[in-house]
Amino acid sequence: MKSISELDERKEIILKNIIKIYLETGEPVGSRTISKMNDLNLSSATIRNEMSDLEEMGYIMQPHASAGRVPSDKGYRFYVDNLIVEKQKEIDNLKTEMFNRVDRLENMLKEVVKQVANNTNYAALISGPDIMNNKIKYIQLSNLEDQKILVVTIVEGNIVKTNIVDCNKEISSKEILNLSIVINDILTGKMIKEIYSDDFDKEINKIKENKKEIKIIIDTIKNAFDEENKGNSIYTSGANNFFKYKELADNENMQNLVETFEHKEELANLITNIGEETGIKIYIGKESSISSMKDCSVVTANCDFGNGMKGMLGVVGPKRMDYEKVLKTLISLTKNMGKELK
Repeated sequence: MKSISELDERKEIILKNIIKIYLETGEPVGSRTISKMNDLNLSSATIRNEMSDLEEMGYIMQPHASAGRVPSDKGYRFYVDNLIVEKQKEIDNLKTEMFNRVDRLENMLKEVVKQVANNTNYAALISGPDIMNNKIKYIQLSNLEDQKILVVTIVEGNIVKTNIVDCNKEISSKEILNLSIVINDILTGKMIKEIYSDDFDKEINKIKENKKEIKIIIDTIKNAFDEENKGNSIYTSGANNFFKYKELADNENMQNLVETFEHKEELANLITNIGEETGIKIYIGKESSISSMKDCSVVTANCDFGNGMKGMLGVVGPKRMDYEKVLKTLISLTKNMGKELK
């Protein structure tokens, strides 16, 4: 593991062993347990002195006077930062075991998040793609009964949005054709985020014929993408896994944690900083933006769905989660996700 300058090699080894043992057992770790590790040749007294130093430095803490030590958030941060460096080097060599092909992106997202929850025994979430930078390919209008129009919006990445617009008047086939020509002229080739700009509104205001109907149709399209952009396309699985870990199950915050995962509004706060390259982020305790997750660790990985679409896959569990297993699972699923959607 990558060295951190504040710690010498011996302290690093002891801290790493304390964290690994605590991740496995959930029990405070004493100096005698550490002295039995194969990679150490130190007396219990020496280990106790090193553990005292680590406690003073804030990497471990003692729950009560007669107990061993447990990792602090700073200790977990040491562990996961070094683990990420190690695992990023393995990405190109990992053999990914991908999920079965599915016909629709929504089904694929549900399958992936379920697989992650099952494989890790933690809670999992995945966001649908951020498509605001994708271009609109075509708008299809069809006349329906009762003064309604079916609006089908096709976006790069073969994403299709279907909406029904009530025009409050009968629309002839000729008018539908004219509306289709005008709306495609305005929207085709534009990125979705462009249709929310002031310049776009000025462009719409210049229209003279069928202006009211055109504005209704475009507003409907905007609302559809606006709802998706607010994080409504977040899929979750495994919230019941929280109950498997005593530090979470016995916590008075448990109800808030489960509600956060079920209602999903706050989860949208995690869907941030989706850049051009895939990457991994780990939030320990209060590092997360969600207050109900203050006793958890959150591991996220950016997903590249191809065609400029990106999303996020995440795992939420106790601070003593098996970080290595979680990272392996996320890496294996996100590496070739874009290829699976072609």
